[in-house]
Amino acid sequence: MKPYAEACERNKRPILEVLIHEFADARRVLEIGSGTGQHAAFFGPALPRLIWQTSDLAVNHAGIRAWLAEAAAPNVREPLLLDVLGPWPDWPFDAVFSANTAHIMSWRAVTAMFVQIGRRLPAGGRFVLYGPFSYGGRHTSPSNAEFDRMLRARDPASGVRDLEALQALADTSGLELRRDHAMPANNRLLVWERRPDPAE
Repeated sequence: MKPYAEACERNKRPILEVLIHEFADARRVLEIGSGTGQHAAFFGPALPRLIWQTSDLAVNHAGIRAWLAEAAAPNVREPLLLDVLGPWPDWPFDAVFSANTAHIMSWRAVTAMFVQIGRRLPAGGRFVLYGPFSYGGRHTSPSNAEFDRMLRARDPASGVRDLEALQALADTSGLELRRDHAMPANNRLLVWERRPDPAE
């Protein structure tokens, strides 16, 4: 039986509408934290010109493979083993997508993710991050505030991340915030672009 997340089913079409434009110039996308595999199974067939590389911790690989087997999309790759705090696979990419990961990761892991993406994305490459975010320390809705409390009660290292804190990480990693898209259910889709190196 395939794993299933209702949130993936609800948000996949609004996310796709944005990815069509944000990844218009991309060719090889690394998905960090593919989770159940539902997003890859939906985005891959809808974006057939892209190579979509799934990745996650080993515990999630079987579920991802089950969704990919059903989708049978030749442009979607079997999951790579990726713990953002460990060694990263030597797979070239020019875009990154991640959904509902930053609030589950520790801040140390979020930092590592930004640093590695900044090192590996080519100039002009985009990092698209989906999820709930706060702004200036304020939650955008009562439901997001409650979600944050639940996350921190379960794991004090997790929690809804503040855009300003993420932007500080992005800035030191050579990433510039280009767009902040409103999404359903008080979520956002943040788009960073890799700045050219000064020597380029």
